Order: sequence, then structure tokens, then C-alpha cells
Amino acid sequence: MRRMWFSLTFLAAIGSGLMAGLFFVFSVTIMNAFGKLPAPSGIAAMQSINTTILNPIFMTAFMGTALLCVVLAIFGVVRWSQPGAAWLIAGAVLYVVGTMLVTMVFNVPLNDTLAAVSPDSAEGASLWRNYLEVWTRWNHVRTVASTGALACFMLALRAQ
Repeated sequence: MRRMWFSLTFLAAIGSGLMAGLFFVFSVTIMNAFGKLPAPSGIAAMQSINTTILNPIFMTAFMGTALLCVVLAIFGVVRWSQPGAAWLIAGAVLYVVGTMLVTMVFNVPLNDTLAAVSPDSAEGASLWRNYLEVWTRWNHVRTVASTGALACFMLALRAQ
């Protein structure tokens, strides 16, 4: 049981770290670069990313980490007296709420709205200014949450 707990926590840490890195790069580089492009170019680039990212490798890391977090949260509650249980629960909550839920409630609807506009339209240009600001703000939340989840999972491993 201890080996399984360690392995699941280790995988959740890796998944959280991968997502933290992805979100960090978008927050500090990609969205800033897209904001410097003419609106049609920025919109087209983001539309391309939003369709390309939906691939099996990304989805396994993103959704697989969420699934691991649910399992680890249950394990943490059931094994509350075990060292590191609180870190497991904290990491799971940070990832599921701050990464998964924020993505589904905020970033995905923004992506869907962006997908529906023509990059060359006046509507697209108007939407783009707001999109850059709001999407990036929520992406900062995902960056902090997934980094926090990674830290919690590392501390849970250390506690063992």
C-alpha cells in the first residue's frame, strides 16, 4: 500500500509540474508575444493552439492528474492520521479547483468564444483585447494552483 501511495503521489507531482510549466510559459511569454502581434495574427495563433493542444498526450497529463488527485484526496481523508495526508488533500484541492475547475469554468469558455470569431473581423479584434487580459488572468491562477499542488505533493512525499 505504501508503494502504491508513493507512486500515485509521485505521478501527481509530475503531472502538476507539467501543467505548472505549461501555464507558466503561457503567462510569462506566449500571451505577451501574442499581444504584440496584430489582432488577426494573435487570434489565428491562439485558435491554432486551442485546437492543437487537445491531443492524447496533453489530455492524459491534464485529466490523468485530476483523476490521481481525486484518488489521493480520498486516500488522504481515509488515512488522515498518516504523515503527509493533509498535504495530499491540499495538493488535490489546489489542482482540481485551481487548475481543472478554473480551466473548465473560465478558460475553455473564452477559448470557445474565440474559436467562433473570424480573426480578420472587427468583432474578433474587439474580443481579442478582452480575451488577452481575462484569459491570462485566469491562467495566472492555474499557474499558481498547479505549482502549489506540485509543492504539496512533494511535501507529502517528504512526510513519508
